[in-house]
Amino acid sequence: MGIYAACSANEYVLQTVLEAGKGAGAPVLIEATANQCNQFGGYTGMAPGDYMRFVLRIADRVGFDKDMLIVGGDHLGPLTWKNCQVAEAMGNAAELVRQYVLAGFSKIHLDTSMRLKGDETGLSDETISTRAAQLAAVSEEAYSQRQKAHPESPAPAYIIGSEVPIPGGTPDDEGVAVTSPEHFADTYGAFRSAFRNAGLQDAFDRVAGVVVQPGVEFSGEHVVAYDRGAAKALTGKLRDFGGIVFEGHSTDYQTRRSLREMVEDGIAILKVGPALTFHFREALFALADMEGELGFERPSCFKSALENAMLARPGDWAGHYHGTEGELAYKRKYSYSDRCRYYLSDAEVKKGIGELVANIDAHHVPETVVSQFLPTAYRRLRDEGAPFTAENLIKARIRDCIDDYLYACGA
Repeated sequence: MGIYAACSANEYVLQTVLEAGKGAGAPVLIEATANQCNQFGGYTGMAPGDYMRFVLRIADRVGFDKDMLIVGGDHLGPLTWKNCQVAEAMGNAAELVRQYVLAGFSKIHLDTSMRLKGDETGLSDETISTRAAQLAAVSEEAYSQRQKAHPESPAPAYIIGSEVPIPGGTPDDEGVAVTSPEHFADTYGAFRSAFRNAGLQDAFDRVAGVVVQPGVEFSGEHVVAYDRGAAKALTGKLRDFGGIVFEGHSTDYQTRRSLREMVEDGIAILKVGPALTFHFREALFALADMEGELGFERPSCFKSALENAMLARPGDWAGHYHGTEGELAYKRKYSYSDRCRYYLSDAEVKKGIGELVANIDAHHVPETVVSQFLPTAYRRLRDEGAPFTAENLIKARIRDCIDDYLYACGA
Protein backbone atom coordinates (compact mmCIF):
# COMPACT_ATOMS: atom_id res chain seq x y z
CA MET A 1 0.00 0.00 0.00
CA GLY A 2 1.05 3.58 -0.58
CA ILE A 3 -0.29 7.10 -0.73
CA TYR A 4 0.13 9.83 -3.28
CA ALA A 5 0.47 13.53 -2.56
CA ALA A 6 -1.41 15.93 -4.81
CA CYS A 7 0.84 19.00 -4.84
CA SER A 8 -1.43 21.64 -6.32
CA ALA A 9 -3.32 24.83 -5.63
CA ASN A 10 -5.72 24.40 -8.54
CA GLU A 11 -9.35 24.23 -7.42
CA TYR A 12 -10.47 21.89 -10.22
CA VAL A 13 -7.59 19.55 -9.40
CA LEU A 14 -8.17 19.50 -5.65
CA GLN A 15 -11.91 18.98 -5.99
CA THR A 16 -11.30 16.05 -8.33
CA VAL A 17 -8.68 14.59 -5.97
CA LEU A 18 -11.11 14.74 -3.04
CA GLU A 19 -13.99 13.32 -5.05
CA ALA A 20 -11.79 10.44 -6.25
CA GLY A 21 -10.61 9.74 -2.70
CA LYS A 22 -14.18 9.78 -1.41
CA GLY A 23 -15.26 7.37 -4.11
CA ALA A 24 -12.37 5.03 -3.38
CA GLY A 25 -12.75 5.26 0.41
CA ALA A 26 -9.09 6.23 0.55
CA PRO A 27 -7.24 8.87 2.57
CA VAL A 28 -6.23 11.96 0.65
CA LEU A 29 -2.91 13.74 0.99
CA ILE A 30 -2.78 17.29 -0.38
CA GLU A 31 0.39 19.35 -0.23
CA ALA A 32 1.33 22.96 -0.79
CA THR A 33 4.86 23.80 -1.87
CA ALA A 34 6.91 26.62 -0.41
CA ASN A 35 6.81 28.60 -3.65
CA GLN A 36 3.03 28.15 -4.00
CA CYS A 37 2.19 29.63 -0.63
CA ASN A 38 4.37 31.15 2.04
CA GLN A 39 4.30 34.05 4.49
CA PHE A 40 4.68 36.45 1.54
CA GLY A 41 1.90 34.83 -0.49
CA GLY A 42 3.90 32.77 -2.98
CA TYR A 43 2.75 32.63 -6.57
CA THR A 44 -0.83 31.86 -5.51
CA GLY A 45 -1.08 34.87 -3.20
CA MET A 46 -1.95 32.53 -0.30
CA ALA A 47 -0.26 32.27 3.07
CA PRO A 48 -0.29 28.80 4.72
CA GLY A 49 -3.45 29.58 6.70
CA ASP A 50 -5.19 30.74 3.53
CA TYR A 51 -4.27 27.54 1.73
CA MET A 52 -5.56 25.39 4.60
CA ARG A 53 -8.90 27.22 4.59
CA PHE A 54 -9.03 26.87 0.80
CA VAL A 55 -8.58 23.09 1.02
CA LEU A 56 -11.09 22.69 3.85
CA ARG A 57 -13.73 24.66 1.93
CA ILE A 58 -13.34 22.31 -1.03
CA ALA A 59 -13.51 19.28 1.30
CA ASP A 60 -16.77 20.62 2.77
CA ARG A 61 -18.20 21.15 -0.71
CA VAL A 62 -17.31 17.59 -1.71
CA GLY A 63 -18.47 16.11 1.60
CA PHE A 64 -15.07 14.55 2.23
CA ASP A 65 -14.43 13.13 5.72
CA LYS A 66 -11.77 15.43 7.22
CA ASP A 67 -10.50 12.57 9.39
CA MET A 68 -9.29 11.05 6.11
CA LEU A 69 -7.56 14.26 4.98
CA ILE A 70 -3.86 14.96 5.44
CA VAL A 71 -2.46 18.36 4.47
CA GLY A 72 1.28 18.67 4.09
CA GLY A 73 3.97 21.21 3.31
CA ASP A 74 6.47 20.40 0.55
CA HIS A 75 10.05 21.70 0.26
CA LEU A 76 9.74 23.69 3.48
CA GLY A 77 13.06 25.42 3.94
CA PRO A 78 15.10 28.19 2.32
CA LEU A 79 14.33 27.16 -1.30
CA THR A 80 12.48 30.38 -2.14
CA TRP A 81 15.29 32.47 -0.64
CA LYS A 82 18.31 30.50 -1.92
CA ASN A 83 19.82 33.69 -3.37
CA CYS A 84 19.93 35.27 0.10
CA GLN A 85 22.63 35.03 2.74
CA VAL A 86 22.31 32.05 5.09
CA ALA A 87 20.98 33.99 8.09
CA GLU A 88 18.24 35.72 6.09
CA ALA A 89 17.27 32.59 4.14
CA MET A 90 17.07 30.41 7.25
CA GLY A 91 15.18 33.12 9.14
CA ASN A 92 12.55 33.19 6.41
CA ALA A 93 12.49 29.39 6.33
CA ALA A 94 11.88 29.25 10.08
CA GLU A 95 8.91 31.60 9.80
CA LEU A 96 7.63 29.56 6.85
CA VAL A 97 7.69 26.32 8.87
CA ARG A 98 6.14 28.04 11.88
CA GLN A 99 3.17 29.30 9.85
CA TYR A 100 2.60 25.92 8.18
CA VAL A 101 2.48 24.06 11.49
CA LEU A 102 0.33 26.69 13.20
CA ALA A 103 -2.12 26.42 10.29
CA GLY A 104 -2.54 22.67 10.90
CA PHE A 105 -0.27 21.12 8.26
CA SER A 106 0.74 17.77 9.72
CA LYS A 107 3.16 16.31 7.13
CA ILE A 108 6.27 18.44 7.02
CA HIS A 109 8.95 17.97 4.38
CA LEU A 110 12.09 19.69 5.70
CA ASP A 111 14.18 20.60 2.67
CA THR A 112 17.50 22.32 3.37
CA SER A 113 19.37 20.65 0.52
CA MET A 114 19.95 23.79 -1.54
CA ARG A 115 23.06 25.93 -1.55
CA LEU A 116 22.54 29.46 -0.17
CA LYS A 117 24.48 32.64 -0.85
CA GLY A 118 27.81 32.34 0.90
CA ASP A 119 27.77 28.56 1.04
CA GLU A 120 30.57 26.54 -0.45
CA THR A 121 29.78 24.43 -3.50
CA GLY A 122 28.21 21.13 -2.50
CA LEU A 123 26.65 21.07 0.96
CA SER A 124 27.64 18.29 3.33
CA ASP A 125 25.04 16.02 4.92
CA GLU A 126 26.07 17.51 8.24
CA THR A 127 25.20 21.06 7.16
CA ILE A 128 21.94 19.98 5.55
CA SER A 129 20.82 17.92 8.54
CA THR A 130 21.83 20.58 11.08
CA ARG A 131 19.75 23.17 9.27
CA ALA A 132 16.84 20.74 9.06
CA ALA A 133 17.06 20.14 12.81
CA GLN A 134 16.90 23.91 13.38
CA LEU A 135 13.66 24.03 11.40
CA ALA A 136 12.33 20.94 13.21
CA ALA A 137 12.83 22.75 16.52
CA VAL A 138 10.71 25.63 15.20
CA SER A 139 8.09 23.14 14.03
CA GLU A 140 7.91 21.43 17.43
CA GLU A 141 7.54 24.75 19.21
CA ALA A 142 4.78 25.81 16.81
CA TYR A 143 3.00 22.49 17.33
CA SER A 144 3.03 23.01 21.11
CA GLN A 145 1.45 26.40 20.54
CA ARG A 146 -1.18 24.98 18.18
CA GLN A 147 -2.09 22.21 20.62
CA LYS A 148 -3.34 24.76 23.13
CA ALA A 149 -6.17 25.78 20.80
CA HIS A 150 -6.47 22.50 18.87
CA PRO A 151 -5.62 19.61 21.22
CA GLU A 152 -6.80 17.09 18.63
CA SER A 153 -4.14 18.14 16.11
CA PRO A 154 -1.74 15.31 15.24
CA ALA A 155 1.95 15.88 15.88
CA PRO A 156 3.96 16.65 12.74
CA ALA A 157 5.27 13.72 10.73
CA TYR A 158 8.56 14.58 9.06
CA ILE A 159 10.09 13.84 5.69
CA ILE A 160 13.86 14.27 5.52
CA GLY A 161 16.65 13.79 3.01
CA SER A 162 19.56 15.48 1.30
CA GLU A 163 19.23 14.20 -2.27
CA VAL A 164 16.08 16.09 -3.15
CA PRO A 165 15.11 16.48 -6.83
CA ILE A 166 14.46 19.99 -8.14
CA PRO A 167 10.76 20.91 -7.79
CA GLY A 168 8.90 20.89 -11.10
CA GLY A 169 11.27 18.75 -13.15
CA THR A 170 14.85 19.06 -14.30
CA PRO A 171 16.47 20.75 -17.33
CA ASP A 172 16.65 18.59 -20.45
CA ASP A 173 20.41 18.18 -20.36
CA GLU A 174 20.68 16.77 -16.84
CA GLY A 175 21.01 13.06 -16.19
CA VAL A 176 19.46 11.09 -13.35
CA ALA A 177 21.48 8.93 -10.98
CA VAL A 178 19.84 6.62 -8.44
CA THR A 179 20.73 7.39 -4.83
CA SER A 180 23.30 4.89 -3.60
CA PRO A 181 22.41 2.72 -0.58
CA GLU A 182 25.48 4.10 1.19
CA HIS A 183 24.41 7.70 0.64
CA PHE A 184 20.93 6.95 1.94
CA ALA A 185 22.34 5.29 5.07
CA ASP A 186 24.80 8.14 5.67
CA THR A 187 22.06 10.74 5.19
CA TYR A 188 19.72 8.98 7.61
CA GLY A 189 22.51 8.74 10.17
CA ALA A 190 23.41 12.43 9.79
CA PHE A 191 19.81 13.52 10.34
CA ARG A 192 19.42 11.20 13.32
CA SER A 193 22.54 12.67 14.94
CA ALA A 194 21.53 16.26 14.19
CA PHE A 195 18.07 15.77 15.71
CA ARG A 196 19.51 14.04 18.78
CA ASN A 197 22.12 16.75 19.28
CA ALA A 198 19.32 19.32 19.17
CA GLY A 199 17.28 17.42 21.76
CA LEU A 200 14.69 16.39 19.18
CA GLN A 201 14.59 12.61 19.57
CA ASP A 202 10.78 12.65 19.86
CA ALA A 203 10.59 14.56 16.59
CA PHE A 204 12.96 12.16 14.88
CA ASP A 205 10.79 9.25 15.99
CA ARG A 206 8.09 10.82 13.81
CA VAL A 207 10.21 10.76 10.67
CA ALA A 208 7.95 8.89 8.24
CA GLY A 209 10.03 8.92 5.10
CA VAL A 210 13.23 9.88 3.36
CA VAL A 211 13.40 11.61 0.00
CA VAL A 212 15.71 9.78 -2.38
CA GLN A 213 16.25 9.74 -6.11
CA PRO A 214 14.95 6.34 -7.29
CA GLY A 215 15.75 7.16 -10.91
CA VAL A 216 12.58 8.94 -12.01
CA GLU A 217 12.43 12.41 -13.45
CA PHE A 218 10.90 14.48 -16.21
CA SER A 219 12.07 17.40 -18.27
CA GLY A 220 10.21 19.61 -20.69
CA GLU A 221 9.84 16.91 -23.34
CA HIS A 222 11.10 13.64 -21.83
CA VAL A 223 10.24 11.29 -18.97
CA VAL A 224 12.83 9.08 -17.28
CA ALA A 225 10.93 5.89 -16.45
CA TYR A 226 11.35 3.92 -13.25
CA ASP A 227 13.74 0.97 -13.56
CA ARG A 228 13.25 -1.27 -10.54
CA GLY A 229 16.36 -3.24 -11.42
CA ALA A 230 18.51 -0.11 -11.29
CA ALA A 231 16.88 0.88 -7.97
CA LYS A 232 17.06 -2.61 -6.42
CA ALA A 233 20.13 -1.96 -4.26
CA LEU A 234 18.60 1.23 -2.88
CA THR A 235 15.13 -0.15 -2.22
CA GLY A 236 16.60 -3.30 -0.69
CA LYS A 237 18.41 -1.16 1.87
CA LEU A 238 15.04 -0.18 3.39
CA ARG A 239 14.96 -3.55 5.13
CA ASP A 240 17.65 -2.23 7.48
CA PHE A 241 15.49 0.74 8.49
CA GLY A 242 12.18 -0.48 9.84
CA GLY A 243 9.30 1.97 10.13
CA ILE A 244 10.17 4.35 7.33
CA VAL A 245 9.50 4.48 3.60
CA PHE A 246 10.94 6.36 0.67
CA GLU A 247 9.25 9.44 -0.74
CA GLY A 248 9.53 9.75 -4.50
CA HIS A 249 9.46 13.21 -6.02
CA SER A 250 8.93 14.03 -9.70
CA THR A 251 6.86 10.88 -10.26
CA ASP A 252 4.72 12.87 -12.72
CA TYR A 253 4.03 11.20 -16.08
CA GLN A 254 5.18 7.72 -14.97
CA THR A 255 3.05 4.83 -16.22
CA ARG A 256 0.68 3.18 -13.79
CA ARG A 257 2.81 0.03 -13.92
CA SER A 258 5.92 1.99 -12.97
CA LEU A 259 4.07 3.75 -10.18
CA ARG A 260 2.81 0.44 -8.83
CA GLU A 261 6.31 -1.04 -8.93
CA MET A 262 7.62 1.95 -6.98
CA VAL A 263 5.05 1.43 -4.22
CA GLU A 264 5.79 -2.30 -4.10
CA ASP A 265 9.49 -1.49 -3.76
CA GLY A 266 8.98 0.79 -0.75
CA ILE A 267 8.70 4.16 -2.49
CA ALA A 268 5.35 4.39 -0.80
CA ILE A 269 4.80 8.15 -0.95
CA LEU A 270 4.42 9.35 -4.54
CA LYS A 271 4.45 13.07 -5.28
CA VAL A 272 2.59 14.49 -8.28
CA GLY A 273 2.02 18.11 -9.19
CA PRO A 274 2.65 19.39 -12.73
CA ALA A 275 1.00 16.31 -14.30
CA LEU A 276 -2.30 17.21 -12.64
CA THR A 277 -2.43 20.72 -14.04
CA PHE A 278 -1.01 19.41 -17.34
CA HIS A 279 -4.14 17.24 -17.65
CA PHE A 280 -6.27 20.22 -16.61
CA ARG A 281 -4.67 22.34 -19.34
CA GLU A 282 -5.19 19.53 -21.87
CA ALA A 283 -8.90 19.50 -21.05
CA LEU A 284 -9.18 23.28 -21.44
CA PHE A 285 -7.37 23.21 -24.78
CA ALA A 286 -9.69 20.42 -25.96
CA LEU A 287 -12.75 22.43 -24.98
CA ALA A 288 -11.34 25.46 -26.82
CA ASP A 289 -10.78 23.28 -29.90
CA MET A 290 -14.42 22.17 -29.68
CA GLU A 291 -15.42 25.84 -29.72
CA GLY A 292 -13.43 26.36 -32.89
CA GLU A 293 -14.78 23.25 -34.56
CA LEU A 294 -18.39 24.16 -33.85
CA GLY A 295 -18.01 27.82 -34.78
CA PHE A 296 -19.44 29.44 -31.65
CA GLU A 297 -20.44 33.02 -32.31
CA ARG A 298 -18.47 34.36 -29.33
CA PRO A 299 -15.61 31.97 -28.59
CA SER A 300 -13.69 32.35 -25.34
CA CYS A 301 -10.38 34.14 -25.09
CA PHE A 302 -8.75 31.45 -22.96
CA LYS A 303 -5.87 30.37 -25.20
CA SER A 304 -4.92 33.91 -26.17
CA ALA A 305 -5.30 35.12 -22.57
CA LEU A 306 -2.93 32.44 -21.35
CA GLU A 307 -0.34 33.21 -24.02
CA ASN A 308 -0.60 36.96 -23.40
CA ALA A 309 -0.16 36.51 -19.65
CA MET A 310 2.93 34.36 -20.16
CA LEU A 311 4.45 36.85 -22.59
CA ALA A 312 3.68 39.79 -20.30
CA ARG A 313 5.27 38.14 -17.26
CA PRO A 314 7.95 35.73 -18.53
CA GLY A 315 9.66 35.34 -15.17
CA ASP A 316 8.01 32.00 -14.37
CA TRP A 317 9.00 30.29 -17.63
CA ALA A 318 11.87 32.16 -19.31
CA GLY A 319 14.56 30.43 -17.23
CA HIS A 320 13.12 27.00 -18.02
CA TYR A 321 12.39 27.13 -21.75
CA HIS A 322 15.03 27.71 -24.41
CA GLY A 323 15.04 27.72 -28.22
CA THR A 324 13.72 29.65 -31.18
CA GLU A 325 10.58 31.76 -30.97
CA GLY A 326 8.59 28.90 -32.49
CA GLU A 327 10.03 26.40 -30.02
CA LEU A 328 9.29 28.72 -27.11
CA ALA A 329 5.69 29.15 -28.24
CA TYR A 330 5.31 25.36 -28.36
CA LYS A 331 6.89 24.86 -24.95
CA ARG A 332 4.77 27.51 -23.27
CA LYS A 333 1.73 25.44 -24.19
CA TYR A 334 2.81 21.81 -24.16
CA SER A 335 5.89 21.33 -21.99
CA TYR A 336 5.82 18.58 -19.35
CA SER A 337 7.21 21.24 -17.02
CA ASP A 338 3.79 22.90 -17.26
CA ARG A 339 5.01 26.36 -16.39
CA CYS A 340 1.66 27.73 -17.57
CA ARG A 341 0.20 26.57 -14.23
CA TYR A 342 1.78 29.68 -12.69
CA TYR A 343 -0.55 31.83 -14.80
CA LEU A 344 -3.90 30.13 -14.19
CA SER A 345 -4.77 32.59 -11.41
CA ASP A 346 -4.21 35.59 -13.73
CA ALA A 347 -7.43 37.65 -13.94
CA GLU A 348 -7.70 37.52 -17.73
CA VAL A 349 -6.88 33.80 -17.82
CA LYS A 350 -9.55 33.08 -15.21
CA LYS A 351 -11.99 35.18 -17.23
CA GLY A 352 -11.14 33.12 -20.33
CA ILE A 353 -11.70 29.86 -18.46
CA GLY A 354 -15.07 31.15 -17.25
CA GLU A 355 -16.09 32.10 -20.79
CA LEU A 356 -14.98 28.71 -22.09
CA VAL A 357 -16.96 26.77 -19.47
CA ALA A 358 -20.04 28.94 -20.06
CA ASN A 359 -19.83 28.44 -23.83
CA ILE A 360 -19.58 24.65 -23.61
CA ASP A 361 -22.48 24.48 -21.16
CA ALA A 362 -24.67 26.89 -23.14
CA HIS A 363 -24.33 25.02 -26.44
CA HIS A 364 -25.16 21.43 -27.21
CA VAL A 365 -21.80 19.86 -27.99
CA PRO A 366 -22.41 16.63 -29.90
CA GLU A 367 -21.13 13.54 -28.15
CA THR A 368 -19.20 12.64 -31.29
CA VAL A 369 -17.24 15.88 -31.00
CA VAL A 370 -16.51 15.16 -27.33
CA SER A 371 -15.29 11.70 -28.36
CA GLN A 372 -12.96 13.28 -30.93
CA PHE A 373 -11.27 15.74 -28.57
CA LEU A 374 -11.59 14.03 -25.14
CA PRO A 375 -12.01 10.31 -25.87
CA THR A 376 -11.17 8.97 -22.39
CA ALA A 377 -13.44 11.55 -20.73
CA TYR A 378 -16.18 10.60 -23.21
CA ARG A 379 -15.94 6.93 -22.22
CA ARG A 380 -15.82 7.69 -18.49
CA LEU A 381 -18.88 9.95 -18.53
CA ARG A 382 -20.86 7.50 -20.66
CA ASP A 383 -19.99 4.69 -18.25
CA GLU A 384 -21.09 6.84 -15.31
CA GLY A 385 -24.19 8.14 -17.06
CA ALA A 386 -23.01 11.67 -16.29
CA PRO A 387 -23.83 14.72 -18.42
CA PHE A 388 -21.19 16.15 -20.75
CA THR A 389 -20.82 19.45 -18.90
CA ALA A 390 -17.58 21.41 -19.11
CA GLU A 391 -16.81 20.73 -15.45
CA ASN A 392 -17.40 16.99 -15.81
CA LEU A 393 -15.21 16.85 -18.90
CA ILE A 394 -12.38 18.73 -17.19
CA LYS A 395 -12.52 16.59 -14.06
CA ALA A 396 -12.75 13.39 -16.09
CA ARG A 397 -9.46 14.26 -17.81
CA ILE A 398 -7.80 14.98 -14.46
CA ARG A 399 -9.13 11.64 -13.18
CA ASP A 400 -7.12 9.88 -15.90
CA CYS A 401 -4.02 10.94 -13.98
CA ILE A 402 -5.42 10.39 -10.49
CA ASP A 403 -6.63 6.87 -11.25
CA ASP A 404 -3.07 5.79 -12.08
CA TYR A 405 -1.98 6.88 -8.60
CA LEU A 406 -4.95 5.29 -6.85
CA TYR A 407 -4.15 2.04 -8.66
CA ALA A 408 -0.47 2.30 -7.77
CA CYS A 409 -1.26 2.92 -4.10
CA GLY A 410 -3.59 -0.05 -3.83
CA ALA A 411 -6.80 1.96 -3.47
